[in-house]
This record gives sequence, C-alpha cells and structure tokens, in this order.
Amino acid sequence: MELTLRERALRFLARREHARAELARKLAPHAESAEQLAALLDDLAARRLLSDERYAEMRVNARSARYGNARLAHELRTQGVADELVAEALAAGDDELTRARAVWRRKFGAAPADATGRAKQMRFLMSRGFAGETIRRVLRGDFEDD
Repeated sequence: MELTLRERALRFLARREHARAELARKLAPHAESAEQLAALLDDLAARRLLSDERYAEMRVNARSARYGNARLAHELRTQGVADELVAEALAAGDDELTRARAVWRRKFGAAPADATGRAKQMRFLMSRGFAGETIRRVLRGDFEDD
C-alpha cells in the first residue's frame, strides 16, 4: 500500500517534532513536485502540526543537559532553523555555566592535577560546545554566578 505524501508527513510528525527543512528533505523523494511539497508544508504549519519554534525548543530541552550553546545552535542551524528561533530557544534554556558544571562533574568530578589534565578537561568541554569563558570558569572553580 502506497502512502500519500500527507500520510508520510503525519507519520514523521507523530514520532517527533521536525524542522520544516528537515521534513522537506525527508519528503522530497516522494513528492510529485516542489509545489506540492511546499503546499503540504504550508498546510501543516497553518494547522500548527509543524513548527520550527517547537522543534527548536524540543531539541534544546532534550540535548542541553549534555551540550553547550555553540553545539546546540549548530545542530539547529543545520536543520534549517532560523537564527532568531535558535537564539530564543537557547535563551529559554538553562544557564550554560550551570550545564557545563554538571557535565564536568559527571565526567571528571575533581579539579585537574596538572596542565595535561587541565588541557584534557578543556578539550572535552570544548568538544561538547561550551564557550571558552564558561570552560575557564568551570575549571577555575568559579561557581558564583555574576
């Protein structure tokens, strides 16, 4: 049984939120024309079944406990979410310093003993997408918020 384009879109959206561009990429091979796909996406957005804002909020909530703002912003932008929606979603999330401290505590739990250990901890936090100043504050033990 061949699914219609609308049925495919609804199946994707039933599993999880999708960004408009991400859903368009998934549906494009099954669409007869670009106009048909655009009309379907517009209809889904008008019915509030498809929302980049909701997708960004969901993605930040799901991944912010493990990653920094730079990584989260990059992931959202690669899925086609507009910069202003990315900024709103990141602003609504938890403080990056608090999240970085929690990630650091889970992984290391103690201050580095030497420069090699410090470099290792810095590289780990950088790979998770935390800002340089945030990393320095965590490793300094500066846990008082400004």
